[in-house]
Amino acid sequence: MRVRNVGSIPVVVDRQSRKLLGIVTDRDLCCSVLAAGLDPKITPIEKHVTLHPVTCRDGDNVEKCERAMREHRLRRIPIVDAENRCIGIVALADVALRYKPEKVSRIVAEISKPSSQEPIAG
Repeated sequence: MRVRNVGSIPVVVDRQSRKLLGIVTDRDLCCSVLAAGLDPKITPIEKHVTLHPVTCRDGDNVEKCERAMREHRLRRIPIVDAENRCIGIVALADVALRYKPEKVSRIVAEISKPSSQEPIAG
């Protein structure tokens, strides 16, 4: 992630099939590996992958991705084809390039709301 400057990586069955299994994000790593005091050099990634992530299809429009981001409070959504092969990722920054600043501000605010399960940092 650091080398490629990305915030998430799709987890696939294998490179040939590209069938999406899950996704791992920088937040996953920070919150469940580093914050727990685990050594990232030896901690298996399997336990920290979000399985069955929210996805959009290759024919979906930006508005559908934006709605899914708001609904599920996500900053990145894998894009899959009809066979569930990962073909890319749409990030909040991609969506932001399509809208006026006022709408982007509302989208970011909605996505960033803490859930009732998350403790509020003081």
